Amino acid sequence: MIYNSTEMEKEALFNTAARMCAAARTAPKAKGTDTIVTFVLTKTDKQRLADMIEETGVFLFGEEKAAWYKRDADNVRDSQAVVLIGIKKDYRNIPHCGLCGFWDCTTCEEAGGVCAHLLIDLGIAVSSAANVASHDNVDNRIMWSIGKAAAEMEEFKDGFCWLGIPLSITGKNIFFDRH
Repeated sequence: MIYNSTEMEKEALFNTAARMCAAARTAPKAKGTDTIVTFVLTKTDKQRLADMIEETGVFLFGEEKAAWYKRDADNVRDSQAVVLIGIKKDYRNIPHCGLCGFWDCTTCEEAGGVCAHLLIDLGIAVSSAANVASHDNVDNRIMWSIGKAAAEMEEFKDGFCWLGIPLSITGKNIFFDRH
């Protein structure tokens, strides 16, 4: 049987996306508490995300100043898939930690604060996932704008904070020479 490059690249991309989700899951976490959530978006769901990125940029900054959101939305549209990694809100109850700016977790939670360990865990998970893509030679870029838009979508309300990594296998890196 003969497999053409398009078929093999599609399979490689999905294998990489699956391994990225596994890397995010197995990444180290504060106190061993795992609240990571992952999704892979393709086709129409990826397009809806790209539309939401543009809408979010316009809402936050106005039409004239949302250019980088538009650029990121175009990158998402041009990518073959997006790995979305989020974290559920939680408090780690680490006595007198203070990384969040509060004395303890109870004070942080009562004030509606965010446990700093959640964001550290998310950063480690996303970095682990991007490392997998890099090792697999799949073009990628960590995007905050994807996460900001995903937080506005009903499907992802389960997560508290999100980051996205679009993936691309093409002859030229679509995330390079961005304007």
